[in-house]
Amino acid sequence: MKPLTVFRCDGKFVVDSREVGVMVDKRHDNLIRDIEGYVQIIASSNLRALDFFIPYNYTDSQGKRRPCYLITRRGCDMVANKMTGEKGVLFTAEYVTRFEEMEKKLQPQTIEDLIIMQAESVKQLKKQVGVVTDELTTVKHRVDNLDLTNIEGTPRQRLNAMIRKYANQQGVTYKTAWQEFTKSYNTAYRMNLKRRKANEEAVLLKRLTMPEFLEASGYIEDAIRVADKMLNQVS
Repeated sequence: MKPLTVFRCDGKFVVDSREVGVMVDKRHDNLIRDIEGYVQIIASSNLRALDFFIPYNYTDSQGKRRPCYLITRRGCDMVANKMTGEKGVLFTAEYVTRFEEMEKKLQPQTIEDLIIMQAESVKQLKKQVGVVTDELTTVKHRVDNLDLTNIEGTPRQRLNAMIRKYANQQGVTYKTAWQEFTKSYNTAYRMNLKRRKANEEAVLLKRLTMPEFLEASGYIEDAIRVADKMLNQVS
């Protein structure tokens, strides 16, 4: 009997449903059908199906994507509980042994192992703290900019205020700030604002400012999002 391969996925120890199918002598598609039935029952309760079975895919010999499941120890318990006879006993003995072996490998065997594990934990904690600190810095920057930007008035007035503030921040003219805004908007939404504005003016037979065009065309909220992103680029 080929031993089960236990590995980690999303912080959980799991085995591949294909290996389980071979071990219990059941066609993989039939095992998948059984697992999907278990998942439906679990989903109807307060339990999380992902604590038992994790949907996954593999590539077969013909290069096609096929479904499978990664089964946790709790999922193996569920599969084993539906089995009787020698196959059920052997499967239970195998998965319990393999999961315990994997868990044992993670336990520190010496003081040196414990120190290494603690050092890794501290390293991960520092990394997480760094991410949170960066996020808080970004939020503070955005709040500070929001406080300094006049958000009162119509969307068109807000957009004008944001572009004016951007010009002051960057030390460029108001006209240049609008040009940079137009370029950023075109990139974000894959369009040519200048051309669309010209087409709109041809229909209306009058000249429009860019804010007037954005408001009339229903683009003003998207424009405010682009201006906000320009204002809040953290160096």
